[in-house]
Amino acid sequence: MNRGKTAVIVGAQWGDEGKGKIVDVLTQTFSVVARYAGGHNAGHTVIVNGKKFILQLVPGGILRPECTSVIGNGVVLDPMALLKEVASLRDAGVKVDGNLFISNRAQVILPYHRMMELGSENAPGRVKIGTTSRGIGPSYEDKMGRRGLRVADLLDAKLLRTHIENACREKNMIAHALFNSDPLDADKMFKEYAEAAEKIAPFVRDTALLLNQALAAGKSVVFEGAQGTMLDIDHGTYPFVTSSSATSGGAVTGTGVPPTAIDTVIGITKAYCTRVGGGPFPSELTDAQGEDLRKRGNEYGAVTGRPRRTGWLDLPLLRYAGMINGISWLVVTKLDVLDHLKEIPVCVRYKVNGKETAEVPAQACGYESIECVYRNMPGWATPTQGMRTVEELPKAAREYLAFIEKETGARVGMISTGPDREQTILVPDFVSQLGLKSPAARA
Repeated sequence: MNRGKTAVIVGAQWGDEGKGKIVDVLTQTFSVVARYAGGHNAGHTVIVNGKKFILQLVPGGILRPECTSVIGNGVVLDPMALLKEVASLRDAGVKVDGNLFISNRAQVILPYHRMMELGSENAPGRVKIGTTSRGIGPSYEDKMGRRGLRVADLLDAKLLRTHIENACREKNMIAHALFNSDPLDADKMFKEYAEAAEKIAPFVRDTALLLNQALAAGKSVVFEGAQGTMLDIDHGTYPFVTSSSATSGGAVTGTGVPPTAIDTVIGITKAYCTRVGGGPFPSELTDAQGEDLRKRGNEYGAVTGRPRRTGWLDLPLLRYAGMINGISWLVVTKLDVLDHLKEIPVCVRYKVNGKETAEVPAQACGYESIECVYRNMPGWATPTQGMRTVEELPKAAREYLAFIEKETGARVGMISTGPDREQTILVPDFVSQLGLKSPAARA
């Protein structure tokens, strides 16, 4: 039997591009959704028939009962956050049991990770990264320091007790010395997490084996990233980045499938740009227009509620994301947020000290000298929300999308014209390549 079809979904900006909705739309055809990076700092909002679901750890496929959802080894897992999310989904009538599987090799977030991150982020003289202080970074630090606890270890009560006792002894001393933090109780922590382990145990599998067997059986798999390319630990605006591999390469290391198994990379971009937290943002708007975009786009974090910084579409950044990820298809979200504009500025190139550059700086300070060169595109100044075909879109909106294609070298395969699952335009070639249902079949 032929190997199943695969696609990687990546954020092509700084995250929050709308990956959750896109994964949800794609799971009408794909059998398995595998999350490969990040933790419960990443929120995906999916609206189905007007009902809102905010997913933090659980992949978007969970909202389709026929779909298998996998949390891969590249994810850092907060057991308490997971159990709370699972309980919320069960209460909403979502089938979780038998549909959700967690890698036995995923790293576990424990309370001392949050303690260390809070202390570090608030330490005097520290450049604030703008983290969610949920312990994500310190958990990845322990993973790379080979002192982390994995899900398989969480289920081993004897090992869990020893690990927590040793870790609390060490972390309490460090946190007290550096941040004057109150010590954590190792006995209380062990009791709580041993109980959580019993509830999590039914979900735990060797998910690398599960995924490779699914592909061998001809099942299709979509790999779901967290955050975005410019937050990738290696390729983003370091140090204002996340602690994991948010790019398409992370799909391989974060799930245990081989690189040769990846067929297509789909990049998600808003029709404009947003960023949460500190760090460079060349096309940022800090005026009334920026605030207007924030309100119209409801640009507030799905998990934290933090207001997002807003700006115009940045094509040099999008080209960079295309190169790093190997993006062949683009999905453009929130096109309808620009419906009110008669003219839409787009950053088409960068200048540094008056000279054009195609390079994205390695250092955050390198962005300080960047000047965005804008091209004003005609707006359409008419509603597009809920449109279902490209032909319905105003001529200026079609030209805006064609310009993005021309400048990035990637084809636009899907356009989101509103938050609901059905407010989506699917381009015929994209439908046929990915084996999706056509818009007519969905109507």
